[in-house]
Amino acid sequence: MSNRSRGIPVNDLDVSAFTIPTSSPEADGTLSWNQTTIVVVTAEAGGLRSLGYTYAGISTAQLIDGVLKPIVLRQNSLLTGQIWMAMRRAVRNLGHPGICSMAIAAVDNSLWDLKARLCGTPLFALLGGARSRVAVYGSGGFTSYSILQLEAQLRAWVAEGIRTVKMKVGSRPEEDVSRVCAARKAIGPDIGLMVDANGAYSRKQAVRKAFEFRDLDVTWFEEPVSSDDLEGLRLVRDQGPPGMEIAAGEYGYDAVYFRRMLQSGAVDVLQADATRCAGITGFLQADALCQGFSLPLSAHTAPSLHGHLCCAAAGARDVEYFHDHVRIEKIVFDGALQAEEGMLQPDPHSPGLGLVLKTQDVERYRVYGNADSRRSAGARPPEAASRR
Repeated sequence: MSNRSRGIPVNDLDVSAFTIPTSSPEADGTLSWNQTTIVVVTAEAGGLRSLGYTYAGISTAQLIDGVLKPIVLRQNSLLTGQIWMAMRRAVRNLGHPGICSMAIAAVDNSLWDLKARLCGTPLFALLGGARSRVAVYGSGGFTSYSILQLEAQLRAWVAEGIRTVKMKVGSRPEEDVSRVCAARKAIGPDIGLMVDANGAYSRKQAVRKAFEFRDLDVTWFEEPVSSDDLEGLRLVRDQGPPGMEIAAGEYGYDAVYFRRMLQSGAVDVLQADATRCAGITGFLQADALCQGFSLPLSAHTAPSLHGHLCCAAAGARDVEYFHDHVRIEKIVFDGALQAEEGMLQPDPHSPGLGLVLKTQDVERYRVYGNADSRRSAGARPPEAASRR
């Protein structure tokens, strides 16, 4: 094969996983947790090393090493679409949703970052650059929090200039209205208030809660019922208070899922997550679907990644500034995006995502991968590595 047909080959691909404890016990309407694992993929081509990531378990990292890495190596790094389709074909018999989609996401995100670094441009600009910055909403307010913790977190976001905040509901439905009332008093009447039940309610229960939350000026009701219950979401959307948006989609792994959700009329706002929906390539497909259905797109968590994507995606409205991921990305990466006056603004002078792995700082959190063979994104690897 000639050098021209090979383009700029991917010479190396490494995967690591780090498990980081939460700042305090956390819970939503259907789950509780005390740690989060981030899977980081670095790729090398043309003397540059990139970085991509997903939030998933060790099994996702193992799948990348065992199934996807052999496919990606020696491929033309500029042909991200071709590599994405090859990875999708490779997991056919394993099943596309779940860890396969998240594994593809981490690799795809790294390859797009690599492409942008090779082009010497920020990722959001490479993808089209529809805007230079994008709004965030503060997200947390876990049901495990005391009222004092809840109020303090929401007030802190408002003090930072964030104009909309979201809290969890559903663990103890009988307490939800009083907790939302406390939240409204803490932030005042001029800040947007959102609630997320993570599918904890039944259909009729969700409709009733929607009207109770309306009296506290809640404008966004996320996953009032399971996101798999499209008829239930449509019921809440149709019978709930006018002006209250129903949102779902964060558990979507492919374009087919998003299309079904939009076709069913289940949501007012579609959520998508590039760490789950097969990466940046899949996220852009979700954006195209939203434009086709004339509905807005909201990015789920991972702000350092989605800040770039939502500055590029024409239909994107905002990014979830999730407490856990804001904290983790600041621990794991140099260059992690931080909101200023309620907005994320990627650095127009930093190629790719502008992220560098804090190799020494994160080593104590490592649960997968060999530290000796890992190099920071953006660093020029040894000549031996470029010849692999």
